[in-house]
Amino acid sequence: MKEKLARFMQGRYGNDQLNNFLMKTFLVEFILYFLLRGVSRGLSTLMYYLGFATIIYVYYRLLSRNIYKRASENQAFLNKTANIRNKINSQKSIIKQRKTHRIYKCPTCKQKVRVPKGKGKISIHCPKCDTYFIKRS
Repeated sequence: MKEKLARFMQGRYGNDQLNNFLMKTFLVEFILYFLLRGVSRGLSTLMYYLGFATIIYVYYRLLSRNIYKRASENQAFLNKTANIRNKINSQKSIIKQRKTHRIYKCPTCKQKVRVPKGKGKISIHCPKCDTYFIKRS
């Protein structure tokens, strides 16, 4: 069975970041459909058809043989969402470093400066504008 699926998918585009995003969108639409089913009939119907259209588009992209066009769609999606993804990744990085480091903003140029935690009052040097400021670490 696994070999049959592999043969069927040969030459097809497959899954990518845009498809992952569309699948998450479908799940949100599906949940909203069930939540709004008793409240607003028109809105729940809209969510039903949006979810249906989204899942059809996901499978269309997944099984497409036009690999170049699907890759260019994915690249356009990645270019449009680059700023949002960078902000999310930087926040994740800050959260991971919270136990061992403190992050301060320079009062002059607003550059973020990372210093180790637990050193008491220290003088922090901003590498961008050469300003020194004192903070507790």
